[in-house]
Amino acid sequence: MRSSSRVRAGNAFRNGGFDEPKLFSAYLHTLRWNCVTATTAKLFQAPFRASIKIDAYQLEPLRKALLLPRVNLFIADDVGLGKTIEPRLVARELMLRKKVRDIVVACHPSVLQQWQMELEHRFGLSFEVLDHDYVGRIRRERGYATNPWATHSLFLVSHRLLIDEDYTAPLRDWLGDLRPGSLLILDEAHHAAPASSSRYAIDSKFTRAIRDIAPKFEHRLFLSATPHNGHSNSFSSLLEILDPQRFLRGVPATDKRILDAVMVRRLKEDIREVGYTFPKRIVVQVDIDGLPPDTPELRLAELLDEYRRVREAEMEGESKRLQATAGILITGLQQRLLSSVEAFARTLRVHRCTVEKQKATRTKAKPPAASLLRSFADTVDADDDRASLLPEELSREEDSQVEAATAAAFSTPPPDVERLLEKMTAIAEKARGEPDASVKYLVEWIRKKMLNGKIWNNTRVIVFTEFEATLTYLRDQIESLIAGTDRPEGRFAMYRGSTPQAEREETKRAFNTDPAKHPLRILLCTDAAREGINLQTHCADLFHFDVPWNPTRMEQRNGRIDR
Repeated sequence: MRSSSRVRAGNAFRNGGFDEPKLFSAYLHTLRWNCVTATTAKLFQAPFRASIKIDAYQLEPLRKALLLPRVNLFIADDVGLGKTIEPRLVARELMLRKKVRDIVVACHPSVLQQWQMELEHRFGLSFEVLDHDYVGRIRRERGYATNPWATHSLFLVSHRLLIDEDYTAPLRDWLGDLRPGSLLILDEAHHAAPASSSRYAIDSKFTRAIRDIAPKFEHRLFLSATPHNGHSNSFSSLLEILDPQRFLRGVPATDKRILDAVMVRRLKEDIREVGYTFPKRIVVQVDIDGLPPDTPELRLAELLDEYRRVREAEMEGESKRLQATAGILITGLQQRLLSSVEAFARTLRVHRCTVEKQKATRTKAKPPAASLLRSFADTVDADDDRASLLPEELSREEDSQVEAATAAAFSTPPPDVERLLEKMTAIAEKARGEPDASVKYLVEWIRKKMLNGKIWNNTRVIVFTEFEATLTYLRDQIESLIAGTDRPEGRFAMYRGSTPQAEREETKRAFNTDPAKHPLRILLCTDAAREGINLQTHCADLFHFDVPWNPTRMEQRNGRIDR
C-alpha cells in the first residue's frame, strides 16, 4: 500500500508513483553527500561549496588535514600553486564538520583586505578585521570592559598587532588554556621562526607572541612558500610551535616520515610531472663587466675591502662583542655599496662624522645592544616595527644605529683609517647622484623593451631594492628618463613600507589594470612589497637592482609575478 504522505524524491510521480532509478539515485547521493560527519575523512564538501576552480593537487592538504586528530598542518607549496586556497578549503571543511567554530587568521597588514574579500566572496565566510578601529567601535557600543575577541567568531589580524600586548592579552583571555573548536591560520609563518642559527635560537618578539598563543588553539595551519631559512635549528623551532608532540627545538627535523605527516611541500616542477602546466620562470644573470678600473663602484669596493682588513687587524685584541659590532658596521657598508653609491655615501658620511667626534672626545662608547646591530644589518620588510616609518624617520633611525656602532668601535682612529675614510668619502660624494653602470643598463633595457621612440608600449616592469636611499636614487634616474616621453605623469609608482594602505591598494589595482587603460608602467619597490601582493596580471619582468644577502628574499620577490 502506497502512502500519499511520503516525501517525493522527483519532480512528479512517474511509473506508478515511483521515481526512475537514475533520478532516485541522484537524490539519494545528494542526501549522502550532504551528511558530512567527522568519521568520514575521505568525503569532501568544501570544494563543492566554494566559488573557485580547484585543481586536483590542491585537495592534498585537505586530505592530510582530515586524517589528523588535531589539524597541525604546514602548507609550504611553491608560490602560485594555490597556497591561499588550500587553507581556506581546510577551514571551510572543518566548519562544515563542526570541528571548528572560531578562526583567527594572522597575516601581513597589506593582505588583510584581500583575505577578507576572498573568504567572503569565494567561501561565504564573513571575517572581521580586528584592529584599532574595530576595538574602538566595540568599546563604544558595548562598554570598555568588553573583550573584542569575544564579539565574533571569525577574525583577521595583522602580524604586527600580535606583538602588542593590548591585543594579545585579551586574546589569551578569550582562548584560555585551550579553546576547543578553535583554529589558527598563520600566513607567512616563516616570520615566526627565530633567525639565529644557534642551538637554541633567540626568539624575536613575533616568535614569542606566536609561541605563546599557538598552543591555546586546538587546530593550527601554518602557510609559507619559504619555510626553511637555511638554519635547521630555526626550522625545528618553527615546527615545534606547530606541533610540540612531534618536534623539539634544537633537534633537527630530518625524519621524512614525521615531516610528511604534518607538511605539504610541492614545487612547480613536481606538479608539472603530473601533467599541469605553469609559465616557466626564466632567470637571467646580468653581468656588467669591462668597466674601467677607476669606475667609482670598483674603486670604492677596493678601498672598503682595504678598510675592512685594517679594522680587523686593529680589533684583534678586543672583546668578541666589540669585534662583532665593528664587523656588522663593515657589513652594513658593504651591503649599501652593493646597492648603490648613493646608499653607501649616506651611511659613510654618518660613519665618518662619528669617527671625527670620537677623535675629538677620545672616548669609546659602550657597544650597542645586539638587537640594534641586527636592525642595522637587516633591511626593513612589511612586518618590521620600522616598516611604517616615513623615509625621513627611517633615515634618522639608521643614522643613530651607525653612530652607536661607530662610537663603540672607535676612540682614537689611526692614520690609516682616517686616510681610507677620506678617500672613500671623496669618491662617493663625487659619484652620488650620477647614473652608475647598473642604472645605465636598466635605463637602456627600458628604452629597448618599453619604449618605441617616445611612445610607451604595454610592457610593465618591477624593480626591487633593499634600501630607501637607493629607491630615491632610482626614482630620480627614472624621472629623468621618462621626462620627454608620451604622458610622463603616472608612468611609475613607488611601493615602500610607509606607503599608506589606501595608496597601496590603488597602486596594486593600477598595476594589474590593462596597460591600454592605465599609464603605469614601472613599479619601484623596497622589500616591503616582497610578500603578499599579486602583480602578475599584466607583468612578466622583474629586476633585482641589488641582490639581497638572504636568498629567500629573492625568491619571495620573484613570487610577486611568478604565479
